[in-house]
Parts: sequence; structure tokens; C-alpha cells
Amino acid sequence: MAPDATAVDGVDAEVMASVDAAPGRSELVIADVSRDDAWVSARADAVPRLSDWR
Repeated sequence: MAPDATAVDGVDAEVMASVDAAPGRSELVIADVSRDDAWVSARADAVPRLSDWR
């Protein structure tokens, strides 16, 4: 994945999040499925829980 600092119009964006569970670790993946290679991931245990944001 290469960084791209080009601004994108967010009107047509379709962003989704998912937890990719694998034995021994889980990753939170956030992706704009309307664009190629527009995603980011982090260890699921290293990101804030949704209940902590309320």
C-alpha cells in the first residue's frame, strides 16, 4: 500500500469496517470499497472499542 495524499471527493465513497479474525490475532480493517487500494488496518486489540466512544 502506497501513501496517496490526493484529496478525494467523499460524496461517492462507500466506507466499511470489518474485523478480520485469524488464529492468535485480529485486525480491524477500514476500507473505501468504491476505490482500489483505499484501506487501512490496525490490530483489533490496539483500537478503541465502540462502547468507549459513547
